Amino acid sequence: MPEPTKSPQGKATSGTSGGFAVPAWARDSLRWDTVVGALLVVLLICSFSMVDNFGNALNLSFLIGNTLPIALIALPMTMLVISGEIDLSVGSTAGLSGAVMGKLWNEGMSIETIIPLCVLLGVVCGLVNGLLVTRLGLPSLAVTIGTLAAYRGIAQIVLGSNSVTDFPQQYLDFGSGRIGGTFIPQAAVPWAVLLVIAVIVLHATPVGRSLFAVGASQEAARFAGIRVKRLKLSMFVATGTVSALTGVFWALHYASARYDNATGLELSVIAGVLLGGIDFDGGKGTLGGAVAGVFLLGALQNVMSLVNVSAQSQILITGVLLVISVLAPRVARQVGRARARRKAADAAPPAAALATG
Repeated sequence: MPEPTKSPQGKATSGTSGGFAVPAWARDSLRWDTVVGALLVVLLICSFSMVDNFGNALNLSFLIGNTLPIALIALPMTMLVISGEIDLSVGSTAGLSGAVMGKLWNEGMSIETIIPLCVLLGVVCGLVNGLLVTRLGLPSLAVTIGTLAAYRGIAQIVLGSNSVTDFPQQYLDFGSGRIGGTFIPQAAVPWAVLLVIAVIVLHATPVGRSLFAVGASQEAARFAGIRVKRLKLSMFVATGTVSALTGVFWALHYASARYDNATGLELSVIAGVLLGGIDFDGGKGTLGGAVAGVFLLGALQNVMSLVNVSAQSQILITGVLLVISVLAPRVARQVGRARARRKAADAAPPAAALATG
């Protein structure tokens, strides 16, 4: 591997390519999450200038409000995937939370009591997923596919086909209202606070470093003294808790609690997270990339709606992006390994000659 060199400006570089030094900033600018962020900026610029009604306050508020449920769950989901696990039951957990919220409201319970109970329900759902994975050793993909169906079925039993819409107006205003005369939804403020907390936890604390270590190699993490099972269990609980909170927000944002709320939300969350450069095998990724991927997907869907792309086509495009987001990092790694082997092979004959000379 080439030693770092100095550029003509005296700045450190990360190696050589074709005989030329490659600056570290150039290497970093080609990271997948940086590319996704750049694509988001390009999409927004093009949409503002080329798509009718994209830039008005009502549409921007609609775009952000519709993306917030995905962005909320993406925060703990990013950490969970980095640790090497996944939760496909997040949409059903949100739907179950909304159904319980509607049922308890119909029973006359106050909304201030209902919301903490719904959050507690999310803790239980995440705990069930986490215990099945960490204590019984079951694969998270299979477990959460099962609980995806189970939690949705429980939601239907709880609320049936009823729709509850008469929640207190101040809560409905929070779910769909905007800050002053701006396009920023009121709910974006607590989400931003959670984002800051999640960034600090993942990228600036021992917990975050442990998550990356576990995703890279569970055995090595155990030898390093990391309590792998406890860490993964806490991530499942965090994901379930935020999913339940998202179910409450969903019901208030759309002014309707139904058992089928948030159906298919898990696909959007996973597509956005993986599109943002989070490695499906764990151990790699940034929260900034995940958020950029979520909002890139949300902006793209908004633009497609404005230009009258059918719902079926939007689902198709989302699926294609999901495949690309899983495939592209693997292709990039294979190309990088092939180039490294080729460079090693090119350097081998001179080294052998020196050894025998």
